[in-house]
Amino acid sequence: MADTYRTIAAPSEAIFKEKMSKFLAFAHPVVTAQEAKDIVAHYRKKYFDARHVCWAYMVGADRTDFLSSDNGEPSGTAGKPILGQINSFELTDVVIVVVRYFGGIKLGTSGLIVAYREAARMALTEAEIVERHVMESIPFTFPYLAMNDVMKLTKASGVEVAAQEFDNSCSMTLRVRADDAPALRARLADIDGVTINL
Repeated sequence: MADTYRTIAAPSEAIFKEKMSKFLAFAHPVVTAQEAKDIVAHYRKKYFDARHVCWAYMVGADRTDFLSSDNGEPSGTAGKPILGQINSFELTDVVIVVVRYFGGIKLGTSGLIVAYREAARMALTEAEIVERHVMESIPFTFPYLAMNDVMKLTKASGVEVAAQEFDNSCSMTLRVRADDAPALRARLADIDGVTINL
């Protein structure tokens, strides 16, 4: 698995109209499934008078954690087309909510699929798509005598210090791109007294 993935930088929105029905689409970056569900709940509450609040999300760099809902629309006409756009844009860590206000004219199954897909696509087109790195945390302890060697490693490009505590025994957590983690672990293991916590 590559250690990069694509997501959106900030929330975006769009409006799609079809035969008097109005589709309000909102895309948000998220980190967890719970965060996605909280955003869906927010829009359900905000647009309580809407006929349908349909949605889909995908989280995780491996793109295997996803869910969608038709929220009362015919099965497969809303959630799947929204999720399909997340896949088309090859995104993750994103939730898209599409709120439908019924205009009195039925769109039919194929019309609904097109409308939800288009609303989701428009919201993503409005978003800034960014590439992010999968990061891995490496917690470890070391004796004070190893401080200089450890500090040299923290100066390497791409290495972030996530936490540190210096006492008789010192502890630190470094964050690094997942692809670079094995090399950093090996370099830490070469320093006398370093214990990597699993």
